[in-house]
Amino acid sequence: MVEENFPGVYIVGGKIATKNLVPGYRVYGEKIVIEGNVEYRIWDLHRSKLAAAMHKGLKEMHIKPGSAVLYLGAASGTTASHISDIVGMDGIVYCVEFAQRSMRDLLAVCERHENMMPIMGDARQPQQYAEGIGEVDIIYQDVAQPDQDDIFIKNSQMFLKKGGWGMICIKSQSIDVSREPKKIFEEFVAKVGSEMEVHDQIDLTPYDLEHLFITGKRK
Repeated sequence: MVEENFPGVYIVGGKIATKNLVPGYRVYGEKIVIEGNVEYRIWDLHRSKLAAAMHKGLKEMHIKPGSAVLYLGAASGTTASHISDIVGMDGIVYCVEFAQRSMRDLLAVCERHENMMPIMGDARQPQQYAEGIGEVDIIYQDVAQPDQDDIFIKNSQMFLKKGGWGMICIKSQSIDVSREPKKIFEEFVAKVGSEMEVHDQIDLTPYDLEHLFITGKRK
């Protein structure tokens, strides 16, 4: 049985899934399910913070068919590939990644998912990759850096349209291992609150420890 959970996101046999944009192709060894001649990719909660956030009660999924998404910290393309499935060929996913090893894996995914654009760049320096991106509907950020708040604010001011949405995975251990995660999260939310109206705040335990997933609308 298939039910649509959010636009472009489905529940297939009780599990979160997306319609496979590239039928027959697996990105990270995920399970494929075929229902009514449609191929779905099961979205692994342990491999994707966005899937975990949906499972734990994300109220609204701001990434929709046709969205333009700037993904900061796309890594090898696991979550980005599911976002690619959601936005479809009318949308686009700009995938920024700094690590060369991850970029090699990401390039292989982007070769199959034609709506994914790989960008080798440092998210701290958005001016380096500004050409060709323009305004986006969503910034999705998953970077393991101490200045995660500044990274989001810089990219939001440069790329995110007014009324657009930020979706951020905050990693407390990457900011300061010596401090209480709750305090780090509070300070992060307060700082990015200057840029956006924060909505969801979701603790990703047990899928990702000491991670908070937040969403917010740009002011």
